[in-house]
Amino acid sequence: MSKAASTLNCQRQTHSTRVYPAGSLNILSREEVSRLSDATEEVGDMLRRCALAVLNSGEAGDDAEALLEQYSDFAIRVNQVNRGIRLELENAPGCAFVDGEIIYGIRELLSAVVRDIVYFHTEIRPNPYFDQESSEGLSNTVFEILRNGRLLDADKDPSLVICWGGHSIPDFEYDYSKEVGYQLGLRGCNIGTGCGPGAMKGPMKGATIGHAKQRTLPGRYVGITEPGIIAAESPNPIVNELVILPDIEKRLEAFVRLGHGIVVFPGGAGTAEEILFLLGVLLNPANSEMPFPLIFTGPASSADYFEEIDQFVRYALGDDAAERYKIIIDDPEAVAVEMKKGLKAVRDYRVETKDAFYFNWQLQIDPQFQRPFDPTHEAVAAMSVARDLPRHELAANLRRVFSAIVSGNVKSDGIRRIREHGPFEIHGEADLMDKLDRLLDRFVRQHRMKLPGGKAYEPCYRVIR
Repeated sequence: MSKAASTLNCQRQTHSTRVYPAGSLNILSREEVSRLSDATEEVGDMLRRCALAVLNSGEAGDDAEALLEQYSDFAIRVNQVNRGIRLELENAPGCAFVDGEIIYGIRELLSAVVRDIVYFHTEIRPNPYFDQESSEGLSNTVFEILRNGRLLDADKDPSLVICWGGHSIPDFEYDYSKEVGYQLGLRGCNIGTGCGPGAMKGPMKGATIGHAKQRTLPGRYVGITEPGIIAAESPNPIVNELVILPDIEKRLEAFVRLGHGIVVFPGGAGTAEEILFLLGVLLNPANSEMPFPLIFTGPASSADYFEEIDQFVRYALGDDAAERYKIIIDDPEAVAVEMKKGLKAVRDYRVETKDAFYFNWQLQIDPQFQRPFDPTHEAVAAMSVARDLPRHELAANLRRVFSAIVSGNVKSDGIRRIREHGPFEIHGEADLMDKLDRLLDRFVRQHRMKLPGGKAYEPCYRVIR
């Protein structure tokens, strides 16, 4: 199966090989194989970028353009064979192989890339049932992608804890996230993250030890991402269930529909985006009675980080927004105990309301949080960011501001736009802009925007008062 053709180029080792996919791509009809093969031409560039990131799993970096340049001769082709499909890899990163054979976990992740990207373009986008203009159609899309990826388990009690936090964090915050994951694992909790490094890897790594001690293996380590993010932040090697949603909005919806509770560690613009998305959703009056455990936590030395986040949330969205979360500092065990209590409340509520454990159908999400936002310079500059807006609209617009910054920091399209047109300009109410600028400046000074290395970070935004 493996035709090793190792070369050493620019101090890197590469392999060319043939790989049969794993998981749900094992058994396909001839018609499905034909459609899949045809679609790979349409999504070829996206497939190549995401596949390269997966093959680079476990390697540090968040520069998609640099990775593509380093492996400019990498190619992936999907070929039809009697057994279904076969992936042809040319000049793939050597770190994905052991003794010339692809690492099994990376083979699984690579299969998930092909499965999700091609499935959306062949089975969902052309299907009128998945109306991409309606709220219901968008939620059905998220459900179908998760189901097709085999992430929905009807037999499990609520136990999936989503962990958010920065990919660029100091070692002491990473170690703390591991300890929280360990305590969650001891209590039977599974872990879902954005699948990258930093606070996305730490809880998974800690949970593996907790699961091993309690003999609850195999644990679930769910990675939820989208093409622009995974291309810049390779998945960490602990992820054993990967799903790629077509855009950031569906990714965020997948987090809150699939997860049963959320723990937030210190992070940067991406973490702020996630917080604002969730609070904007939870502030919908239709969700007021729904239990959804949300905990902000970090080591003692990061306490002021959450003080700053808390102050910004209270100023922008009001004190009742802050009532939806708890801040627990420097106490991993207390985090796990509180989350376990919250998961019991979730289970009781789902039983009482006859809702599924595996997908939160009852959560009401305003269409403003579901519609894809393309962060062009014109779209960012035209956004209204002021406290006289309806609260859900302000939360949605602030979420888009941080989404644009993430794009300008790590996504190849965003980086190109910044290079061609300069920084995004963010306009809004003067006092709110002051507080936003202060928060962003803190992220920059603490090196939370980009992984260290290379030239100093240059902001991809400018706050206009």
